[in-house]
Amino acid sequence: MSTLKNAIMGTALFVLGTTSAYAADYEFKLHHFLGEKAPAHSKMLAPWAKQVEENSGGKVAIEIYPAMTLGGRPPELINQVRDGVVDLVWTVNGYTPGLFPRSEVFELPGVHKNDTAATNLALMDLYESDLKDEYKGVEVMFLHVHAGQGIHMTDTEVRSPADLEGKKIRIPTRTGAWVIEALGASPVAMPVPELPPALQKGVIDGALIPWEIIPPLKIQEQTEYQIEGADKERFGTTVFQVSMNKDRWDSLPDDVKQAFRDASGKEWVKQVGDIWAGADDFGIGLATKAGNTHITLTPEETAAFNQALEPVVTRWVEEVSGKGIDGAALVDKAKAAIADNASN
Repeated sequence: MSTLKNAIMGTALFVLGTTSAYAADYEFKLHHFLGEKAPAHSKMLAPWAKQVEENSGGKVAIEIYPAMTLGGRPPELINQVRDGVVDLVWTVNGYTPGLFPRSEVFELPGVHKNDTAATNLALMDLYESDLKDEYKGVEVMFLHVHAGQGIHMTDTEVRSPADLEGKKIRIPTRTGAWVIEALGASPVAMPVPELPPALQKGVIDGALIPWEIIPPLKIQEQTEYQIEGADKERFGTTVFQVSMNKDRWDSLPDDVKQAFRDASGKEWVKQVGDIWAGADDFGIGLATKAGNTHITLTPEETAAFNQALEPVVTRWVEEVSGKGIDGAALVDKAKAAIADNASN
C-alpha cells in the first residue's frame, strides 16, 4: 500500500504542477475508473468538482484522475479512499460484493424501474435512517444510480428468458449475477472497462449494462442487440458513490464542508439522474445509428421477465436477514420513496 501511495503522490504532484492555476488552501484527488470522455466524468464529476471549488470561494481545488490513473483496479477504489491513499473516489458499490447490503435494495429488479432521478432522491431520503451505517471510513458526498441494466447481446435476439439460457453474461454486481442466474444464464463478473475485449473475443455472449456506456467503450461495435422492457423498464440498476476519506472530511473547517454539501444536495442528485438518463438516450441512439437492433419488449414479454426475476428479491431478503436486516421492509420502503419522488 505504501508503494502505491508514494506513486500516487508523485503522480499527483506532477499533474497538479501542470494543471493547477493556483495553489488552493485545500487540494483533493478524486480517483475513478472510466475515461475522461465518459459522461460520468465530463457531465457529472467535472461539473460537481467545479461547483465545489466555486462554492468554496477558491479555497478548494479538486484534481480528477480518470481511468485508474493513480493505479490499482476498480474494485480497489473503496479501500483507496478508506485508507487515505486518495481523498475522493467515484466507484460502484457492487465492485465489493456484500459491503453495502442495505444500499443493494435499490439495485433489485422491480425496485428501480425507469426513473433515475426518483431513485437518486430516494437514496438520499433513506441515507440517514437506513443506509449510513454501512459507509464506514468514508463521508458520502452523494449516491446515485444509472438508468438501469439493459441486455446487450453479441448476436442473439432476446425476447424471453428462455433466449438467455446457457449464455455467458457480464454482470456488474452480485444482484446482477442473481438476475442473470434467474434468467438461466451464467454470470461473469468483471469491471466495465474490461468489457470490450471480452465481447470481442467471445469470452461472454452479452452484458448487463445501461446504454450510456455504449459510446465510451464502443459497445455498438461488439454487439448487435440491445434489449429493455416496456416503457424503458430495466432489469435492476447499479448504485454508485462519490465519497471522501472520513479523516480528511473531519479535518476540514465548516465552511469548506458546506461547499461540498451545497454542491451535493437534492437538486444536484436530481440533475445527476437527468444527466444519466440523457446519456442513456444518446447511447442507444448511437447504437441504432450504427445498425444495431433496439428491442423494446412488449408489456406481456416484460411481465414474463418480471415473473422470472421475482426470486431475486426473495433471495436478497433471505440473504440480508442473516445480517440482521429486515429486507422485506426495506424493499417496501425503497419502493415507496421512489414512488414519492417520482410524483414530485
